[in-house]
Amino acid sequence: MTDYTWSYSSLKQYQNCPRQYHEIRVLKNYIVKENDAMIYGKEVHKALEDYVRDGVELAKNYQRFKSSVDALINIPGEKYPEYEMALAHNKEPCEFDSENRWVRGIVDLLIIDGDYAFIVDYKTGSNKYPDPKQLKLMALMTFTYFPEVQKIKAGLLFIMKNSFLTEEYHRRDMDKLWKVFEVPLKRLETSYDYDTWVPNPTPLCGWCPVTSCEFHKN
Repeated sequence: MTDYTWSYSSLKQYQNCPRQYHEIRVLKNYIVKENDAMIYGKEVHKALEDYVRDGVELAKNYQRFKSSVDALINIPGEKYPEYEMALAHNKEPCEFDSENRWVRGIVDLLIIDGDYAFIVDYKTGSNKYPDPKQLKLMALMTFTYFPEVQKIKAGLLFIMKNSFLTEEYHRRDMDKLWKVFEVPLKRLETSYDYDTWVPNPTPLCGWCPVTSCEFHKN
């Protein structure tokens, strides 16, 4: 079995285009240049992290997010902003930077209240095509890290749209939740085993940083 580490974002990139994944994440021949939207997203995440953890006042241009975040702060329980988690191949917890890590992820805001937990993922983009699969992975890791937790309410908070997409997960459904990732992970493992990285041409190829690909459009 090939040794690799995955995250939800890397698995999604592989599903979108194995060639891009290989060139950027494995060979490291290209880097993804941050655009204005990505930079803004990072800045907002940092501002909200500092506000929740240390009470650092939000800058004037982020004040419009205050009521949404205050509602989260008022939820009972221990708050863990930007909480790092990693699992080894046996799906047991390990250090985030452990050589034995298999999968890892960061929860924007994790709240633990006895046997109940809340997971929040901040989104600064559009809520037109929400993708809750990331929440499923974060829930699985939270169940593993916190054995006392039996139920999780998780949500994508589209703070620019004041929109909150929520889902609920139960510990008894962990096996079913893992199955969501079985097929794409098997495909990823096969690509590593056979060193096969088939491109997936789409209308977005013109914006891909992998300029050596035969489908790249100048």
